[in-house]
Amino acid sequence: MTVVPVDPLRADCSRCFALCCVAPAFAASADFAIDKPAGRPCPNLADDLRCSIHDALRPRGFAGCVVYDCFGAGQHVSQVTFGGADWRARPGTAQQMFAVLPVVRALRELAWLVREALGLAAAVRVHPDLAVAASHLEELTSLGAVELVTLDLARVRGSVNPVLVQASDLARAAVRRDAPDRRGADLVGRDLRKADLRAASLRGALLLGADLR
Repeated sequence: MTVVPVDPLRADCSRCFALCCVAPAFAASADFAIDKPAGRPCPNLADDLRCSIHDALRPRGFAGCVVYDCFGAGQHVSQVTFGGADWRARPGTAQQMFAVLPVVRALRELAWLVREALGLAAAVRVHPDLAVAASHLEELTSLGAVELVTLDLARVRGSVNPVLVQASDLARAAVRRDAPDRRGADLVGRDLRKADLRAASLRGALLLGADLR
């Protein structure tokens, strides 16, 4: 029998206590059909912690649920940080669990970006630094709930971002050395249908309403 390795950066809802259906707040919009305050279970959450409208989320107005990715934070918080304790069985820890979720998600997202960068052959020069970043992020993710809640995420991002930018620059340079640098550019509403954006840097660019076809 072939054993499929578990990917810690991939959401496993079967090992999570539906944290993304309870912890975050959302407002009625194009992404959500209703208003829901933080810490209150979504009315579509069934007693078995499964979504009662999972197969009809988009037509029912919950596109935001479809595109959300916790990068494995949900099962880590549920099974590791809180040792498999359901927030319903231990209501005293519920708010702390909900506060930890976005922190671990941010760490897992950074870990995912680092892993993607490690897969870039053109960025091999910074692979050692990326490996160090990956190890550090794993250590932070393994902290206890109290430490996670007080973690300075801005500082963590600031320590990882430079090597990610280096990896990006190296990968794009391998494709095109004269690629346009549009970092932070205001491209709102611009017609970019004929623009050659191959390997372009669009980090922080404003692209609302831009035509990228």
